[in-house]
Amino acid sequence: MRDAPAQSALQLSHTTEDRRNQQLNLHLTTLKMGKRLLSGLDVILMLLFALVSSLFAGEAETIREVNLEVESSNSRRFDCHPEAGSDQAKCEARGCIWKPSDVPKEPWCYYAETHGYVTNNTVEKPSGITVDIVRNPDFPSQRSQSRDIDKLRVEITYLSGQSLRWKIFDPANARYEVPVPLDLPAAPETEENNRLYRVQIQNKPFGIQVIRKSSEELIWDSAVPGFTFSDQFLQISTRLPSNYVYGVGETEHPSYSHDLNFHTYGLFAKDQPPGYKLNSYGLHPFYMGLEKSKSAHGVLLLNSNAMDVTFLPDPALTFRTIGGILDFYMVMGPSPEAVVQQYTEMIGRPVLPAYWSLGFQLCRYGYANDTEIADLYKDMKAAGIPYDVQYADIDYMERQMDFTLDQVNFKGLPALVDQMRAEGMRFIFILDPAIAANETKGSYPAFDTGIEKDVFIKWPPELSNDIVFGKVWPDYPNVTVDSLDWDTQVERFRSFVAFPDFFRNSTAEWWGEQIKDFYNNIMKFDGLWIDMNEPANFVHGTTGEKCLGDQTLEHPPYMPPLESMHRGLNHKTICMNSEQILTDGTRVKHYDVHNLYGWSHTKPTYDALLNTTGKRGVVITRSTYPSSGRWAGHWLGDNYSGWDQLLKSIIGMMEFSIFGISYTGADICGFFKTAEYEMCLRWMQLGAFYPFSRNHNTINMPRQDPVAWGAEFAAVSRDVLNIRYTLLPYLYTLMYEAHTHGNTVVRPLLHEFVTDENTWKIDRQFLWGPALLITPALDPGVTVVRGYLPNARWYDYHTGEVVGVRGQFVDMDTPLSKINLHVRGGHILPWQKAENNTHYSRQNPLGLLVALDDGGSAHGSLFWDNGEGIDTVQNKRFLLTTFTASSGVLTSAVPTDGLAEVDRLTLGLVKVWGVTAPVTRVIMSVTGQPDADLTFTYNAEVQQLQFDATSQSHSIEKPFTISWNTA
Repeated sequence: MRDAPAQSALQLSHTTEDRRNQQLNLHLTTLKMGKRLLSGLDVILMLLFALVSSLFAGEAETIREVNLEVESSNSRRFDCHPEAGSDQAKCEARGCIWKPSDVPKEPWCYYAETHGYVTNNTVEKPSGITVDIVRNPDFPSQRSQSRDIDKLRVEITYLSGQSLRWKIFDPANARYEVPVPLDLPAAPETEENNRLYRVQIQNKPFGIQVIRKSSEELIWDSAVPGFTFSDQFLQISTRLPSNYVYGVGETEHPSYSHDLNFHTYGLFAKDQPPGYKLNSYGLHPFYMGLEKSKSAHGVLLLNSNAMDVTFLPDPALTFRTIGGILDFYMVMGPSPEAVVQQYTEMIGRPVLPAYWSLGFQLCRYGYANDTEIADLYKDMKAAGIPYDVQYADIDYMERQMDFTLDQVNFKGLPALVDQMRAEGMRFIFILDPAIAANETKGSYPAFDTGIEKDVFIKWPPELSNDIVFGKVWPDYPNVTVDSLDWDTQVERFRSFVAFPDFFRNSTAEWWGEQIKDFYNNIMKFDGLWIDMNEPANFVHGTTGEKCLGDQTLEHPPYMPPLESMHRGLNHKTICMNSEQILTDGTRVKHYDVHNLYGWSHTKPTYDALLNTTGKRGVVITRSTYPSSGRWAGHWLGDNYSGWDQLLKSIIGMMEFSIFGISYTGADICGFFKTAEYEMCLRWMQLGAFYPFSRNHNTINMPRQDPVAWGAEFAAVSRDVLNIRYTLLPYLYTLMYEAHTHGNTVVRPLLHEFVTDENTWKIDRQFLWGPALLITPALDPGVTVVRGYLPNARWYDYHTGEVVGVRGQFVDMDTPLSKINLHVRGGHILPWQKAENNTHYSRQNPLGLLVALDDGGSAHGSLFWDNGEGIDTVQNKRFLLTTFTASSGVLTSAVPTDGLAEVDRLTLGLVKVWGVTAPVTRVIMSVTGQPDADLTFTYNAEVQQLQFDATSQSHSIEKPFTISWNTA
């Protein structure tokens, strides 16, 4: 939806990047060995010895400074002063080493080699290892405001043959732990031979090493200096097996594969439009790493406090968080796709969205009235542009209050919604979590019943019994605020709001009641869009901006590099001292669960949608955390109209694919700023292949929907959306595979071709599943785009011709009317003729696109249900059909047939690409029926066979065999 205008400039990162331009402070360092000062002769002898050794080995290695802890030849610098303003005195006060460097961004203040904890006691069992560790007393405490925890326990559990967990915690005092349930194996894997890994413990400094048995590669190695566990600062580093790391969000990244050159990203959910190194709407402390053996693994840090992650060129990375415990989970793959499957098995599989939600969608913040929406719908129909979903943003509400309707400008909206739904369209409305709190008692049931049921976030009782009030979109009555500056609007004319505590069961019930009442008494809908759920707040902390309680929660001793970090954690959200109550009654501070607010908001909304409509529908949420994908999709936020955003949207989608959220996409043509014709058209082509395909922009900007630009723009949009709609059966099948197996839908090329290192950095192209390669134009004025075709047979989707190259980068013609699409040989894609919306396209016969590989074979499948039923997969109310082609024979099999009669499909047109010899006859065989000759055409030039089974009225839940004879 809408982000509040930025109120302060981004503060520079307080990592070593801040020190890039510091003047080099040349100084003489006192040379020490152990506790003994070295004499001048000692120094001379040591330097001579080092020089001779270097020359003797034939190396020109630079003589290194001897420090309190002598560095080994392979040690690296782990930053001991990630905050801004480091100097030698501060560094050495922490017991760290100060050494200026001419390597850009390299820390000047870094840990001595044995800094950290030391192993005290180790107990090994078949199910894992328990280790007691103590802080190394040779080093001083680093932050006086954050109490060190000297004795820790480490529990390593062999969860399965492909996964393990290590949990580091205070055994003497319970600390906050993330209340997000994971689906873990019922019993650990106790048989050593069944595990893909082994674990080693290093003693000083303490560290965990995870080794992949098949390659003997270290894939996690925290036996490095700097491990810290204090009350409000926890830090752990690991060496990485390669330079290829993906994930960690939600922040905007310039490339899918991380740049490991000392880059730090702050992570804390915030009402912040995407921008370089700006912490945005959600938190996903998960990464996937590649290994030199071309295997892959994934690591989750289950922690919900504010944090940052630094990528280092060793290669290595550092996690820093300001609360909770360190609770790590690793999945072993070994393929990238297996990593995501194993990760989503743990956090929960992605939700299966309704079929109609895969159609094209339109939205705008700033519709003036319901007539504007009605005219848009009429124009889209007249242009013949496929389109399934219309949205209403907060404009439809009375004074931007949830569960209300503007009776002046949108009085006719309920009737319009009914009309559109009767014509096969669907409608989605927005809901924000904040509830207006200044209405006259008895006039606004949402707040009144919320008070009765005690659903709103309050202060801890030892501080106050009051609600923690804020301000968001709701206005006072009878005011006009648009002509005023933002701060004046908020101060004078925004009403107080209360924030529901969605952890409570009573809140979920209350929320569901409000949604059902709106549906039954005001307006129908088919899906819900939840926004501003970081939670966003237009004042900082609370009204009056005076947060009660412990100020180290609002301004912690260590502040990750967050947007407006100097303003504290409560900037544009609620006070960290606010209290929330978990489902089991545990009282927690918002400081610990802030990043879970959107997560806690999502399941109650999804449950309410299902309970209210009786159908599956779809929920779109802005703020996410691991497992949010079980209930909702995610759009990539309030982006900008700019060419760079096209690439960044691909990167964002691929990241959310590995985060376990399949139903994603960016606001097509951009939310903020004025869109430009060519950029918007290229974005429409790219956006036609977002799983969540929606054109959306903000108030006071020109329209950018497909019928706003003229006939030529509308025609190109219609053509590319017709391709999307044609392939929706394939996309829906991919969504089913994500929901049941954890497969990715938007798939990086490296997931299919991991042995080809050329794919490891590709982010300007992506796949739908294994078979459709999308190569969009991402730059202005281009008529040729360079793309990579991995080592497989590829067909041009537009012509059916075999592309004669593989394993190469090629130049592809891309006139303004075209996006390059290629189909991978060896796959069968189900399809249907496109219509104006999916209500009608679903009634067409099923087509098959059979793209043969080099051996003349292909395979594929179709998942089909009624498109919106609840739990159709769990209750087996669906059809799953598999297709196989080989040696001139196409066959089907039906592993699951639970489809109702009304939802069944008949087989239609089949296209077979890569048929090398002329065809003389096509025969269809079905058990219990006589063989039937099918009409066909064969194009020898492009080696394409087409035959049409429509005349046979063959219902595809019945297996068939179709063979073609060649001359």
